[in-house]
Amino acid sequence: MPPFRKLLRRLAALSAAALLCAPAAQAHPHVFADVGLALDLDAERNVVSVEVTWRYDDFFSLLILEDMGLDADGDGALTPAELTALERFDLDNWYEGFEGDLYMYSGEQKLTLGAPEFVSVSVDEGRITSVHRRSVSPAPADGLVIEPYDPTYYIAFEASLPITLPAPCTAAVAKPDLDEAERKMQQELAQIPEDQFLEIEPGRDFADRIEVTCAAS
Repeated sequence: MPPFRKLLRRLAALSAAALLCAPAAQAHPHVFADVGLALDLDAERNVVSVEVTWRYDDFFSLLILEDMGLDADGDGALTPAELTALERFDLDNWYEGFEGDLYMYSGEQKLTLGAPEFVSVSVDEGRITSVHRRSVSPAPADGLVIEPYDPTYYIAFEASLPITLPAPCTAAVAKPDLDEAERKMQQELAQIPEDQFLEIEPGRDFADRIEVTCAAS
């Protein structure tokens, strides 16, 4: 099993133990990642592919490097061979049905995204940045809605990196109502048995919403 999935399973187990011991029902992410997107459009301004950047938090990056036996001297600088070993650490063996924590909508239509193609990986300031590209079933860019999130909320994604696409199209990020998202999650937790806490999927309520508009030429 890839290190990324191993760590997520380990964190999920820790989360389950913490929830069962907690005095009150609660859930929170264990991994944090900044997200950036670059959309490719065709001549008719249909989105045809998306390049996805994930920049992981420093603690999770450290766990990945330690699990893979990389950066043994701890200087934060990986050798070319170590960077090669790190390639696709979060892309290989996506399980059947996994949607890559990225959801795109054109009106009421949910778009189909292809398998991830590795673009690059780097480590700077103690954080791993992974970039991959996915094809998108063509749809008009104008009115496109994009939501990067982990349904289980083990990973908290934030669209804090650049969102780029060709002019005259632009993207705006709408932040979630965190208080309302927390209220909904607590309400759901209160209605299910403790041993099913990990079955809920509150991630979308905490998700940034990226909205694309294209000005008339």
